[in-house]
Amino acid sequence: MRLLKVATCNLNQWAMDFDCNLKNIKESITQAKQAGAVIRLGPELEITGYGCEDHFLELDTINHGWECLKEILVGDWTDGILCSIGMPVIKGSERYNCQVLCFNRKIIMIRPKMWLANDGNYRELRWFTAWKHKDQLVDFQLPSEIAEAISQKSVHFGYGYVQFLDTAVAAEVCEELFTPIPPHAELALNGVEVFMNASGSHHQLRKLDVRLRAFIGATHTCGGVYMYSNHQGCDGGRLYYDGCSCVVVNGEVVAQGSQFSLRDSEVVLAQVDLDAVASLRGSISSFQEQASYKNTVSSVLVPYKLCQPFSMQMSLSSPLKINYHSPEEEIAFGPGCWLWDYLRRSGASGFLLPLSGGADSSSVAAIVGCMCQLVVKEIDNGDEQVKADAIRIGNYTDGQFPTDSKEFAKRIFYTVFMGSENSSEDTKKRAKELADEIGSWHLDVSIDGVVSALLSLFQTLTGKRPRYKNIQARIRMVLAFMLASLLPWVHSKPGFYLVLGSSNVDEGLRGYLTKYDCSSADINPIGSISKQDLRAFLRWAAIHLGYSSLAEIEAAPPTAELEPIRSNYSQLDEVDMGMTYEELSVYGRLRKIFRCGPVSMFKNLCYRWGSRLSPLEVADKVKHFFKYYSINRHKMTVLTPSYHAESYSPEDNRFDLRQFLYNARWPYQFRKMDELVKELDGNEVALGETRDEDKSRVNGVGMGIVAAGSGDPKSGL
Repeated sequence: MRLLKVATCNLNQWAMDFDCNLKNIKESITQAKQAGAVIRLGPELEITGYGCEDHFLELDTINHGWECLKEILVGDWTDGILCSIGMPVIKGSERYNCQVLCFNRKIIMIRPKMWLANDGNYRELRWFTAWKHKDQLVDFQLPSEIAEAISQKSVHFGYGYVQFLDTAVAAEVCEELFTPIPPHAELALNGVEVFMNASGSHHQLRKLDVRLRAFIGATHTCGGVYMYSNHQGCDGGRLYYDGCSCVVVNGEVVAQGSQFSLRDSEVVLAQVDLDAVASLRGSISSFQEQASYKNTVSSVLVPYKLCQPFSMQMSLSSPLKINYHSPEEEIAFGPGCWLWDYLRRSGASGFLLPLSGGADSSSVAAIVGCMCQLVVKEIDNGDEQVKADAIRIGNYTDGQFPTDSKEFAKRIFYTVFMGSENSSEDTKKRAKELADEIGSWHLDVSIDGVVSALLSLFQTLTGKRPRYKNIQARIRMVLAFMLASLLPWVHSKPGFYLVLGSSNVDEGLRGYLTKYDCSSADINPIGSISKQDLRAFLRWAAIHLGYSSLAEIEAAPPTAELEPIRSNYSQLDEVDMGMTYEELSVYGRLRKIFRCGPVSMFKNLCYRWGSRLSPLEVADKVKHFFKYYSINRHKMTVLTPSYHAESYSPEDNRFDLRQFLYNARWPYQFRKMDELVKELDGNEVALGETRDEDKSRVNGVGMGIVAAGSGDPKSGL
């Protein structure tokens, strides 16, 4: 047996905070060495943080990366352990996204990324060049300070693998795994047994299974040990990197880290037998045949053994059941952890939420409550960093710290019900009940006086008194920011509070929100989550988070309460929008995920809804959606920074890049749809006539057969 102990990790890095990042890297290496691991894999671009964006264009960022690597190399961090460390490197005139392989205080090899992520949230081609020379390793001159510090002038640079005396190890960086021809297949044929995938993969609802299937598939047919490392947390932007570092052996997961966590560093260990890899490969005839005429990949020889022989003192990691969270749990834990990172790193003292008693703002409140529960739980587990952050944010003194989530919420979370003459007693009661269950400091404010004062001012200026319902929404936004700034001062607390927004992805897509109303905030944890998913989350949270009032909130019909309450009328969101939230999710997925314009969306929905709607009715629905989508697209340019959770998010900053000034009549596209409707209606009429004729003909023939068959049931049929 060739026993090998490996360590991969989740690291909560912060873009451009080199002290924070270096501390986490060192901590993970220390834990790996203490556990006896001889390979340690960290996430992609871990020294700088993955989300530096245009900071990657600054030479300072590159130089600081080398300075941090030097600090690791001159110490004993890499003694006896192969460390794969992610950082940007400039070679000549090109900037590369690299994994730097270090061992025994030397740099063994620098592996630049060959296939860059450049879709969705990713823009790697803006900052990096893809390495295109697969046929050779080239010589790279190390920066003079590094060369002097480690007594090494140059290193192999390019695509290749490291050949030890008893095994071969190679890097495959993030996106490369998901390409049509991933490098690991060719590397496996060259004898590589251990693959190290350093990644910067963000959370998206229901996405984890896709990622894990890729790791399993990579080693199922050609064998191998596949190590995966990922960032975990908010590194300064809209994304939450969801960890789940793991080790897969011959298609089976043997070690898996957490997907959501408040910890800064989590090391995932596995003890594997490399002879099991060799045995599997030797049993696959097609693998043997293809390996016999493979393309040779360059390698770097390291005269050192990584493996241990058979020993009863060492146990092997066994296959385990993969841990998947439900979508409701993902909504609770992902945004909850993201909010905690944002809060502790922003310098704020807490959150303020306009709580209307409706589904969206109540979802946000429940997520903050979940965050408070996670903080207390992690403190109970002995995490000193979470404890120190909670003491600072909650303004605890005399050795006190959070032991109860409701008490902690009272210190860091304000909720405000901003009622008007249009608000119902039901929503006011629901907001108060939920605030009490979570533990927030709850305020009940009437804004009627402010609304009346503004209307009177307008009347004085113009002589006319408007009936303008959006004024309520915008007053709420101004009041929320004022309270967030001043309430800490009122209660003798330091700092300021972050205002939380609560518009969902479907409302953003349709534009069913007032520009600069309560959708305008500092951050929004649900801005990329659909209404349907939020309602399912509320039902789940009522039970699993202990906030029972959420069940009543979920059951209530959604309404903005911007119009006066009358006995014969109640304002409903879906009636106002002219479409249901379910339909909005369908439109959103077709528009973004399936890249449909108006005409192709119409064609797709004719198939999907054709059994219950005529082509004309489908066309009217599609036109209605695109009309309001394009009229309101400008609102996306000022959309509050939102947690990214959904693949059809209309977020304008980086994910869904489109114009914001449209011809909302879509004359060419709608005309094409009208032509298709006429054509389809004509075909339906003709088809209907043909069916009638065929029916008569069939009935006539059938009767004849029955008569001729003298009652033979088969002939009659």
